[in-house]
Amino acid sequence: MLRLVAVLVVLAALLTGSAPDLHPARGLLAPTPPMGWSSWNRFGCAVDEQVVEQAADAMVASGMRAAGYRYANVDDCWMAPVRDAAGRLAADPVRFPHGIAALARYLHGRGLLLGLYSSAGETTCAGLPASLGHEDLDAATFAAWGVDYLKYDHCGSDAETAPARVQAMAEALAKTDRTIVLSVSDLGQNEAWRWGAGVGAQLWRTAPDIADDFASVLSILDRQAALGGYARPGGWNDPDSLEVGNGGMTEAEYRAHFALWAVLNAPLIAGNDLRSMNQDTARILLNPDLIAVDRDWAGVSGRLACTVGSVQAWVKPMSDGSAAVVLLNRGASPAEAGFAARCLGLPANGPYLVRDLWTGQQRETVALHYGSVPAQSALAYRVWAAR
Repeated sequence: MLRLVAVLVVLAALLTGSAPDLHPARGLLAPTPPMGWSSWNRFGCAVDEQVVEQAADAMVASGMRAAGYRYANVDDCWMAPVRDAAGRLAADPVRFPHGIAALARYLHGRGLLLGLYSSAGETTCAGLPASLGHEDLDAATFAAWGVDYLKYDHCGSDAETAPARVQAMAEALAKTDRTIVLSVSDLGQNEAWRWGAGVGAQLWRTAPDIADDFASVLSILDRQAALGGYARPGGWNDPDSLEVGNGGMTEAEYRAHFALWAVLNAPLIAGNDLRSMNQDTARILLNPDLIAVDRDWAGVSGRLACTVGSVQAWVKPMSDGSAAVVLLNRGASPAEAGFAARCLGLPANGPYLVRDLWTGQQRETVALHYGSVPAQSALAYRVWAAR
């Protein structure tokens, strides 16, 4: 019966071109894209209790918590190789000697929230115990521990079984007395943007795992162009966590990466080692103007509006009538950014008020002119019609 419901949900989404929401009470668990930190990009299976607690301390000390980064997400490999005598998941006793409930208390005491990981198969992607057939027990365990966010991977699942398996976990979480955000992590393989909201998820991956290089960022970006209509308050496209600060890109490329994720309404989940974060990385992750773009209450995702040569204009309509504009130069040489106001969704004639989202400088101008965009970088603006 559960599979039949999931199939009907997917069919309805395909016919209407959008994902129906059968769980309105759970639809606003994530009214804005979640913000936080994840252990995976930097630490993989080398994550442990000390790393997470120190990352949490850094989130507070750096100003990330105050800027909106609330979740500290522990990815795969946190669990022991076997379930306990009662059939429950248990923390690895070496790497998490005090257990997950104690870790949750540590985070909650610092005004943060705990994210945890499982998978919709018999084992996780790392071969450890996962949640298939244990959804109710695992959801109750997560709730008892104080978990606030669950990343639900796809290892051991496929396109046919994925909707029903995600729905089983969503319904199990809904039975608990705790509010837990559900994130579908299927690498975009099962098109969860079509059915994720309908089975109770709040965000869903739209692409393969990100790597710490600009080619990966651009490849993932290209997959987002047709998916903006599936994102809305309570349900978000997730192009994967951020690589900002991990060392594989230039500062300009990291700035472009962050600005593009913001204009897409993507979850802003840092993936670097926060304990050794430098000032350049902090300035990117803490940019208040771009965070405001990402979390604009209307939840309208940015779109690829127009392209001139190697420069693309990604534009997001803001709830106050302004436009957030990211001008991306994908090329190896500087390029002029000449875009008509109509392309950006603005009146054809000025004046306009233009705010540079990196410097904070504002100017009023009769004609829009952005100048040259450096190679493999992006400029970011917010533009208002001044009359």
